[in-house]
Amino acid sequence: MDLATQKKWDKAAPTFDLMAGKGAEERWEPFKRELFSTMQGNVLFLALGTGLDIPFFPTGQTIQAIDISPAMLEQARDRVANYDGEINVSVMDVHNLDFEDNSFDQIFTSCTFCSVPDPVNGLKSLKRVLKPGGELLMFEHTGSRYYPFKLMMDLMTLVSRRIGPDMNRPTVDNVRAAGFDITEVNHIFLDVVKTIRATKPVT
Repeated sequence: MDLATQKKWDKAAPTFDLMAGKGAEERWEPFKRELFSTMQGNVLFLALGTGLDIPFFPTGQTIQAIDISPAMLEQARDRVANYDGEINVSVMDVHNLDFEDNSFDQIFTSCTFCSVPDPVNGLKSLKRVLKPGGELLMFEHTGSRYYPFKLMMDLMTLVSRRIGPDMNRPTVDNVRAAGFDITEVNHIFLDVVKTIRATKPVT
């Protein structure tokens, strides 16, 4: 367990909903609902946090949800209980997943890989527990390739990573480097906010 990362997010938990911002959740809700609407089979949701994404899940699913922060999951407790389906929560580090190989049909992330300390190895860990041909579906904010946004986000990250996420991650490149086959990248806001769909190769 990465105790430094756990401590950072435990500290952020009491004010996370305020920090995440009601406006942002409302803005991205249609895109998240569309992505999550494809949930089926044995599903892993990475970094549940305080459960802000739960209202966007389709009903009737059985979902395994993890987060590195027990304080975050405590904040999520009511949202988990109110979900019309089943969400099983565990404290777990993505780098050391306590699941068997080839366990899940789908894995979902939501603004997660801006914060994973070793993103490529974290993605490789997800690939291990995903079934061959299984899907990785991500709603993420990433760095930009364009001036002046790239410079701005590089500078912002010097501060933001101390209390929360990196702002300049090359997440699409990281997914590819972890050995996934990318099937779709959909830019939602500039080249920063996007959905990424990828699969684990069958062979």
